[in-house]
Amino acid sequence: MESYYEYRHLVGFEETNLVGNVYYVNYLRWQGRCREMFLRDRAPEVLADIRDDLKLFTLKCECEFFAEISAFDELSIRMRLEDLTQTQIGFAFDYVRLRDGFEELVARGRQRIACMRGPNTDTRPARVPDPLRIALSHYAVSGGNGNGQRRVLEDVREG
Repeated sequence: MESYYEYRHLVGFEETNLVGNVYYVNYLRWQGRCREMFLRDRAPEVLADIRDDLKLFTLKCECEFFAEISAFDELSIRMRLEDLTQTQIGFAFDYVRLRDGFEELVARGRQRIACMRGPNTDTRPARVPDPLRIALSHYAVSGGNGNGQRRVLEDVREG
């Protein structure tokens, strides 16, 4: 089982502020980009479902910063599945700077999304699609409260 899904990013000048460090909102953008690339790479059948009527609503997004990064820093944004319920998904993100063969954790984030279906005037919670559940199960966080990975895999089997 893989421990995380990885999205690599090279920081550009447009992502920095006047001081020269990365503007905080970019960390949240990278979470979204990592999630999108995961769908493209690991659950492409869900993209057709999104074009139909599946909606992925971001309910909560956060990031804690440990070190500053700047233009031309190479990052590995590592996404793990933290929690999976019938209709919601919790992600954990590690932002790791890659430099000269060393890795430095520079930030950690979380995101919670809800699956919804229906027209914009009548959108309702919907079950996380099975192809997405299966793809996510490979990246489940183990440890913590002890039910993360087990719960995800049980949900996939029940689905």
